[in-house]
Amino acid sequence: MDLVNLTIDHIPVAVPKGTSILEAARRINIDIPTLCHHPDQKVKANCRICLVQTGADQLDTACSTQVREGMTVLTTSKLVRETQRGVLELILANHDQDCLKCIRNGNCELQDLCERFAISRGDLEIIPPGDRAVDSRPKDLFNPSIVRDYAKCIKCNRCVEVCREVQDAGILSSAFRSTDYMVQPAYGKTLDETLCTYCGQCIAVCPVGAIYEKTQIDRVWEALDREDRHVIVQVAPAVRVTLGEEFGYEPGTPVTEKIVAALRRIGFDKVYDTDFTADLTIIEEGYELIHRLENQGTLPMITSCSPGWINYMEGFFPEVMAHVSSCKSPQQMFGALSKSYYAQKTGLPPSKIFTVSIMPCTAKKFEAGREEMSYDGVSDVDAVLTTRELARLIKEAGIDFRGLDGDDFDSPFGITSGAAAIFAASGGVMEAALRTVYEVLTKEEMPQINLYEVRGMAGIKASSLFIGDLEVKVAVANGLANARKLVEEVKAGNSPYHFIEIMGCPGGCLGGGGQPINTDKTVKEARMKGIYQVDQDMAIRKSHENPQIKALYEEFIKEPGSPLAHRYLHTHYKSRQ
Repeated sequence: MDLVNLTIDHIPVAVPKGTSILEAARRINIDIPTLCHHPDQKVKANCRICLVQTGADQLDTACSTQVREGMTVLTTSKLVRETQRGVLELILANHDQDCLKCIRNGNCELQDLCERFAISRGDLEIIPPGDRAVDSRPKDLFNPSIVRDYAKCIKCNRCVEVCREVQDAGILSSAFRSTDYMVQPAYGKTLDETLCTYCGQCIAVCPVGAIYEKTQIDRVWEALDREDRHVIVQVAPAVRVTLGEEFGYEPGTPVTEKIVAALRRIGFDKVYDTDFTADLTIIEEGYELIHRLENQGTLPMITSCSPGWINYMEGFFPEVMAHVSSCKSPQQMFGALSKSYYAQKTGLPPSKIFTVSIMPCTAKKFEAGREEMSYDGVSDVDAVLTTRELARLIKEAGIDFRGLDGDDFDSPFGITSGAAAIFAASGGVMEAALRTVYEVLTKEEMPQINLYEVRGMAGIKASSLFIGDLEVKVAVANGLANARKLVEEVKAGNSPYHFIEIMGCPGGCLGGGGQPINTDKTVKEARMKGIYQVDQDMAIRKSHENPQIKALYEEFIKEPGSPLAHRYLHTHYKSRQ
């Protein structure tokens, strides 16, 4: 390996050739400020806050400048400090500085830099409202999932890159020039006028409060305050290893029992686990795959749990609709059961039951509002909160989360399996489904239920296993740009697979658009490790062995794929083109 020797702030360092000044500085714990830079994205060098001194009067961007032999770099000289401060004040002059009302107050990269440079308000005169190009664009509030606040955008283009290159949607792009420059959908459309998938990855990478989820916290409080409402809540698999980050826990730390205790303290009548209907999804989806395999059905079958993927499919690839499983997602299965099976068991009319979901995903808000996700005029799910919104809800209630004693989920939707927990990770749905499909078809115990080939952060993973005499070929994709590669094969009719899992977000739900901010690949890997440990520690690790699932079929659904199953647990899709 060719090493380059240089000094940064008088500290010698040797790094591989091709290393940026920014990376070299971080190796010796020197923190150079950044805004447009994101560890999982390409170098942009457009914010200029990372300028460092490399000569008497020479300034270079640390993120894009590679080290050179004998280079001397200064990151805190007078020239650097004054230049960085000037750049920051230019950004602030064109930025809405009402931080107290901002959703990212206390968790904003721009705010952090202002604290670092001791700027409480910029010295430059703020451009008056109405004189900025962004003031011609009001907040985009016209969809159920995402809000865009143009007055807060700092033009870092992180959202543009993730939308175009990671999610393959290309909804956001740069428009105009100079002081009129802004990021917006083509032709100035609002998000609801585009094929936005509402995946929320733009939120996950935004350094400020320019993009955020459309909150339903007030709607939930209103329901909790009404005596004529029976308010229940379900918690998605991924939330248990991510919510803790909002309260100082390391990424991947399971905080399941504390979540249950907090939700009870807030006032929910019952606290349930979405893992229950993840197990149910595996049964329905598994039997659907078996039916297709045994009856020359449309193959490959593609999973339907990720609403971001479903939105993408309906918008960009409606031709493959027949390949997609008809199963609702676990969120919607739970909602449907809450207004049918649960209503029958409790004697409550469905209209009096208010069902709340805690999800890692902003697209779940859109999914819950789809017209097909209701029955007799009653919605399956009434409100969806992201992981971030749950953290705010807990803080609003004044709860000391870390000091809580744990509690258990309520019955009947509280007994779950490890197979359901790994729904949170890319490859988890595939692994969980194969654990069941193998044993249903062969009537034998699966010799190895840990399918390591479909685990991990790789964009596309493929594997195969023999189920009896049949070699079943499977593939897993996470991130919609990776999904496109597999879907193009399906569309062309030359896909070699029987079963494909697609998760809309990188890493799966662990990297969902509703998860705690400041997420990069390292954080997602830690979350993934945590969720597989949850699976490993579970007493039941296969969906078909869940006794409450067996009872549900005996008491209500009768059998997988039954008319009742299709009435409540299955759905249909439609082209968004």
